[in-house]
Amino acid sequence: MTQNLRIALMLAPAVLVIGLLFGGALVVALLRSLDTGDAGFSLAAYARVLANPDFLPSFALTFHIAFTSTILSAAFGVGAALLIRGSGAGRGAMTFLFQLNLTVPHVVGAIGMLYLFSQSGSFARLGHAIGLIERPADFPALVFDPHAIGIILHYVWKEVPFIGTVVLAQMQAIGPDHEASARSLGASRWQAFRHVLLPLILPGLLGASAISFAFAFGAYEIPAILGASHPQALPVLAWRSYTATDLATRPDALAMTVVIALLSGLMLGAYLRAARRRG
Repeated sequence: MTQNLRIALMLAPAVLVIGLLFGGALVVALLRSLDTGDAGFSLAAYARVLANPDFLPSFALTFHIAFTSTILSAAFGVGAALLIRGSGAGRGAMTFLFQLNLTVPHVVGAIGMLYLFSQSGSFARLGHAIGLIERPADFPALVFDPHAIGIILHYVWKEVPFIGTVVLAQMQAIGPDHEASARSLGASRWQAFRHVLLPLILPGLLGASAISFAFAFGAYEIPAILGASHPQALPVLAWRSYTATDLATRPDALAMTVVIALLSGLMLGAYLRAARRRG
Protein backbone atom coordinates (compact mmCIF):
# COMPACT_ATOMS: atom_id res chain seq x y z
CA MET A 1 0.00 0.00 0.00
CA THR A 2 1.42 3.36 -1.03
CA GLN A 3 1.76 6.27 1.38
CA ASN A 4 -0.79 8.38 -0.52
CA LEU A 5 -3.36 5.57 -0.45
CA ARG A 6 -2.80 5.04 3.27
CA ILE A 7 -3.34 8.75 3.95
CA ALA A 8 -6.48 8.76 1.78
CA LEU A 9 -7.94 5.80 3.68
CA MET A 10 -7.18 7.43 7.02
CA LEU A 11 -8.88 10.66 5.96
CA ALA A 12 -11.83 8.96 4.25
CA PRO A 13 -14.17 8.66 7.31
CA ALA A 14 -13.84 12.33 8.27
CA VAL A 15 -14.06 13.50 4.66
CA LEU A 16 -17.14 11.34 4.09
CA VAL A 17 -18.97 12.68 7.14
CA ILE A 18 -18.10 16.31 6.36
CA GLY A 19 -18.95 15.82 2.68
CA LEU A 20 -22.36 14.33 3.46
CA LEU A 21 -23.26 16.96 6.05
CA PHE A 22 -22.00 20.01 4.16
CA GLY A 23 -22.66 18.75 0.63
CA GLY A 24 -26.10 17.41 1.50
CA ALA A 25 -27.13 20.64 3.18
CA LEU A 26 -25.85 22.66 0.23
CA VAL A 27 -27.77 20.51 -2.28
CA VAL A 28 -30.97 20.83 -0.24
CA ALA A 29 -30.50 24.61 0.00
CA LEU A 30 -29.91 24.82 -3.75
CA LEU A 31 -33.04 22.81 -4.59
CA ARG A 32 -35.25 24.73 -2.17
CA SER A 33 -33.94 28.07 -3.41
CA LEU A 34 -34.95 27.10 -6.94
CA ASP A 35 -38.32 25.57 -6.01
CA THR A 36 -41.32 27.79 -6.62
CA GLY A 37 -44.02 25.19 -6.03
CA ASP A 38 -46.40 24.63 -8.91
CA ALA A 39 -44.37 26.91 -11.16
CA GLY A 40 -41.39 24.53 -11.08
CA PHE A 41 -37.86 25.83 -10.77
CA SER A 42 -36.91 29.48 -11.04
CA LEU A 43 -33.97 31.79 -10.43
CA ALA A 44 -36.24 34.49 -9.03
CA ALA A 45 -34.84 34.12 -5.51
CA TYR A 46 -31.30 34.74 -6.77
CA ALA A 47 -32.46 37.77 -8.73
CA ARG A 48 -34.05 39.20 -5.59
CA VAL A 49 -30.90 38.53 -3.56
CA LEU A 50 -28.64 40.29 -6.06
CA ALA A 51 -31.10 43.19 -6.34
CA ASN A 52 -31.32 43.57 -2.56
CA PRO A 53 -29.73 46.94 -1.65
CA ASP A 54 -28.22 45.35 1.47
CA PHE A 55 -26.39 42.62 -0.46
CA LEU A 56 -23.37 44.54 -1.78
CA PRO A 57 -22.66 46.39 1.52
CA SER A 58 -22.96 43.07 3.36
CA PHE A 59 -20.64 41.35 0.90
CA ALA A 60 -18.08 44.17 1.19
CA LEU A 61 -18.21 43.97 4.99
CA THR A 62 -17.88 40.17 4.99
CA PHE A 63 -14.92 40.27 2.61
CA HIS A 64 -13.30 43.01 4.69
CA ILE A 65 -13.67 40.92 7.85
CA ALA A 66 -12.28 37.75 6.28
CA PHE A 67 -9.45 39.37 4.33
CA THR A 68 -8.22 41.77 7.02
CA SER A 69 -8.36 39.21 9.82
CA THR A 70 -6.55 36.63 7.68
CA ILE A 71 -3.73 39.01 6.70
CA LEU A 72 -3.22 40.16 10.29
CA SER A 73 -3.40 36.62 11.65
CA ALA A 74 -0.86 35.38 9.10
CA ALA A 75 1.58 38.19 9.87
CA PHE A 76 1.31 37.82 13.66
CA GLY A 77 1.31 34.03 13.40
CA VAL A 78 4.61 33.99 11.51
CA GLY A 79 6.09 36.50 13.96
CA ALA A 80 4.99 34.42 16.94
CA ALA A 81 6.40 31.25 15.38
CA LEU A 82 9.76 32.94 14.86
CA LEU A 83 9.74 34.19 18.45
CA ILE A 84 8.91 30.77 19.89
CA ARG A 85 11.47 29.02 17.69
CA GLY A 86 14.22 31.26 19.06
CA SER A 87 13.10 31.10 22.69
CA GLY A 88 15.56 28.35 23.68
CA ALA A 89 14.88 26.62 26.99
CA GLY A 90 11.48 28.27 27.45
CA ARG A 91 10.11 27.04 24.14
CA GLY A 92 7.83 24.40 25.67
CA ALA A 93 6.17 26.82 28.08
CA MET A 94 5.79 29.51 25.41
CA THR A 95 4.27 27.01 22.97
CA PHE A 96 1.77 25.87 25.61
CA LEU A 97 0.72 29.43 26.44
CA PHE A 98 0.57 30.35 22.75
CA GLN A 99 -1.75 27.44 21.93
CA LEU A 100 -3.91 27.80 25.04
CA ASN A 101 -6.79 29.71 23.49
CA LEU A 102 -7.16 27.19 20.65
CA THR A 103 -9.43 25.26 23.03
CA VAL A 104 -11.64 28.28 23.74
CA PRO A 105 -14.85 28.23 21.63
CA HIS A 106 -15.40 31.21 19.37
CA VAL A 107 -18.69 32.08 21.06
CA VAL A 108 -17.05 32.16 24.50
CA GLY A 109 -14.32 34.47 23.21
CA ALA A 110 -16.88 36.75 21.57
CA ILE A 111 -18.93 37.05 24.77
CA GLY A 112 -15.74 37.78 26.70
CA MET A 113 -14.84 40.53 24.23
CA LEU A 114 -18.35 41.91 24.57
CA TYR A 115 -18.04 42.17 28.34
CA LEU A 116 -14.53 43.64 28.19
CA PHE A 117 -14.49 45.98 25.17
CA SER A 118 -18.04 47.27 24.75
CA GLN A 119 -18.80 50.87 25.71
CA SER A 120 -20.50 49.55 28.84
CA GLY A 121 -17.89 46.88 29.48
CA SER A 122 -15.15 46.46 32.07
CA PHE A 123 -12.47 48.50 30.30
CA ALA A 124 -14.87 51.39 29.65
CA ARG A 125 -15.87 51.50 33.32
CA LEU A 126 -12.24 51.19 34.40
CA GLY A 127 -11.21 54.04 32.10
CA HIS A 128 -13.99 56.19 33.56
CA ALA A 129 -13.01 55.24 37.13
CA ILE A 130 -9.37 56.31 36.72
CA GLY A 131 -10.28 59.48 34.82
CA LEU A 132 -9.12 58.58 31.30
CA ILE A 133 -12.58 59.22 29.87
CA GLU A 134 -15.44 61.35 31.15
CA ARG A 135 -18.03 58.60 30.84
CA PRO A 136 -18.03 54.94 29.74
CA ALA A 137 -19.79 55.86 26.49
CA ASP A 138 -16.63 57.77 25.44
CA PHE A 139 -14.72 54.48 25.19
CA PRO A 140 -13.77 53.69 21.56
CA ALA A 141 -16.46 51.68 19.77
CA LEU A 142 -14.76 48.31 19.26
CA VAL A 143 -17.94 46.24 19.13
CA PHE A 144 -21.19 46.93 17.28
CA ASP A 145 -19.19 49.26 15.03
CA PRO A 146 -19.75 49.49 11.24
CA HIS A 147 -16.07 48.77 10.53
CA ALA A 148 -16.20 45.41 12.35
CA ILE A 149 -13.13 46.16 14.47
CA GLY A 150 -14.26 43.90 17.30
CA ILE A 151 -15.01 41.01 14.94
CA ILE A 152 -11.59 41.32 13.32
CA LEU A 153 -9.84 41.52 16.69
CA HIS A 154 -11.63 38.38 17.81
CA TYR A 155 -10.67 36.43 14.69
CA VAL A 156 -7.06 37.58 14.98
CA TRP A 157 -7.00 36.49 18.64
CA LYS A 158 -8.31 33.05 17.66
CA GLU A 159 -6.51 32.44 14.37
CA VAL A 160 -2.99 33.64 15.24
CA PRO A 161 -2.31 30.51 17.36
CA PHE A 162 -3.74 28.29 14.62
CA ILE A 163 -1.61 29.74 11.83
CA GLY A 164 1.39 30.11 14.13
CA THR A 165 1.22 26.45 15.18
CA VAL A 166 1.17 25.29 11.56
CA VAL A 167 4.08 27.56 10.62
CA LEU A 168 6.07 26.59 13.73
CA ALA A 169 5.72 22.90 12.87
CA GLN A 170 7.06 23.60 9.40
CA MET A 171 9.96 25.64 10.77
CA GLN A 172 10.92 22.83 13.13
CA ALA A 173 10.76 20.30 10.31
CA ILE A 174 12.92 22.47 8.05
CA GLY A 175 15.54 23.22 10.68
CA PRO A 176 17.96 26.17 10.82
CA ASP A 177 20.51 24.90 8.27
CA HIS A 178 19.13 26.76 5.23
CA GLU A 179 19.11 30.10 7.01
CA ALA A 180 22.55 29.47 8.48
CA SER A 181 23.93 28.80 5.01
CA ALA A 182 22.42 32.04 3.73
CA ARG A 183 23.83 34.00 6.67
CA SER A 184 27.28 32.50 6.11
CA LEU A 185 27.14 33.74 2.51
CA GLY A 186 26.51 37.31 3.65
CA ALA A 187 22.71 37.54 3.80
CA SER A 188 21.19 39.66 6.53
CA ARG A 189 18.64 38.23 8.95
CA TRP A 190 15.80 39.78 6.95
CA GLN A 191 17.20 38.54 3.64
CA ALA A 192 17.55 35.01 5.02
CA PHE A 193 13.94 35.10 6.14
CA ARG A 194 12.58 36.75 2.98
CA HIS A 195 14.45 34.68 0.38
CA VAL A 196 15.09 31.39 2.19
CA LEU A 197 12.71 30.66 5.08
CA LEU A 198 9.53 32.30 3.78
CA PRO A 199 9.40 30.30 0.51
CA LEU A 200 9.89 27.10 2.51
CA ILE A 201 7.04 27.79 4.95
CA LEU A 202 4.77 29.36 2.32
CA PRO A 203 2.73 26.20 1.52
CA GLY A 204 1.72 25.70 5.15
CA LEU A 205 1.17 29.41 5.67
CA LEU A 206 -1.10 29.70 2.64
CA GLY A 207 -3.05 26.58 3.53
CA ALA A 208 -3.70 27.74 7.09
CA SER A 209 -4.59 31.22 5.84
CA ALA A 210 -7.07 29.77 3.34
CA ILE A 211 -8.82 27.84 6.12
CA SER A 212 -8.97 30.98 8.28
CA PHE A 213 -10.35 33.05 5.40
CA ALA A 214 -13.05 30.50 4.59
CA PHE A 215 -14.11 30.27 8.22
CA ALA A 216 -14.26 34.03 8.72
CA PHE A 217 -16.20 34.53 5.49
CA GLY A 218 -18.88 31.97 6.30
CA ALA A 219 -19.16 32.22 10.10
CA TYR A 220 -22.43 33.47 11.57
CA GLU A 221 -22.12 33.58 15.34
CA ILE A 222 -19.30 36.12 15.78
CA PRO A 223 -20.77 38.80 13.46
CA ALA A 224 -24.16 38.19 15.09
CA ILE A 225 -22.76 38.81 18.59
CA LEU A 226 -20.26 41.59 17.90
CA GLY A 227 -21.49 43.14 14.64
CA ALA A 228 -23.45 46.31 14.00
CA SER A 229 -27.11 46.26 13.01
CA HIS A 230 -26.22 47.70 9.59
CA PRO A 231 -24.53 46.64 7.47
CA GLN A 232 -24.68 43.01 8.52
CA ALA A 233 -22.35 40.23 7.45
CA LEU A 234 -23.78 37.98 4.74
CA PRO A 235 -24.28 34.92 6.99
CA VAL A 236 -26.17 37.08 9.52
CA LEU A 237 -28.29 38.59 6.75
CA ALA A 238 -29.12 35.10 5.45
CA TRP A 239 -29.99 33.74 8.90
CA ARG A 240 -32.26 36.62 9.82
CA SER A 241 -33.99 36.35 6.48
CA TYR A 242 -34.51 32.62 7.04
CA THR A 243 -35.90 33.07 10.56
CA ALA A 244 -38.20 35.98 9.62
CA THR A 245 -41.92 35.58 10.28
CA ASP A 246 -42.61 35.88 6.56
CA LEU A 247 -42.03 32.37 5.18
CA ALA A 248 -41.88 33.78 1.65
CA THR A 249 -38.37 35.06 2.40
CA ARG A 250 -36.95 31.57 3.00
CA PRO A 251 -36.09 30.87 -0.68
CA ASP A 252 -34.20 34.18 -0.70
CA ALA A 253 -32.31 33.20 2.47
CA LEU A 254 -31.38 29.81 1.01
CA ALA A 255 -30.33 31.45 -2.24
CA MET A 256 -28.10 33.74 -0.20
CA THR A 257 -26.44 30.76 1.50
CA VAL A 258 -25.73 29.22 -1.90
CA VAL A 259 -24.28 32.53 -3.08
CA ILE A 260 -22.07 32.66 0.04
CA ALA A 261 -20.81 29.13 -0.64
CA LEU A 262 -20.22 29.96 -4.31
CA LEU A 263 -18.35 33.18 -3.53
CA SER A 264 -16.26 31.38 -0.90
CA GLY A 265 -15.37 28.67 -3.39
CA LEU A 266 -14.46 31.16 -6.11
CA MET A 267 -12.28 33.25 -3.82
CA LEU A 268 -10.57 30.22 -2.33
CA GLY A 269 -9.98 28.82 -5.83
CA ALA A 270 -8.38 32.08 -6.94
CA TYR A 271 -6.36 32.21 -3.72
CA LEU A 272 -5.03 28.67 -4.10
CA ARG A 273 -4.30 29.20 -7.78
CA ALA A 274 -2.27 32.29 -6.96
CA ALA A 275 -0.53 30.34 -4.20
CA ARG A 276 0.44 27.56 -6.58
CA ARG A 277 1.78 30.07 -9.09
CA ARG A 278 3.70 31.77 -6.29
CA GLY A 279 5.08 28.43 -5.18
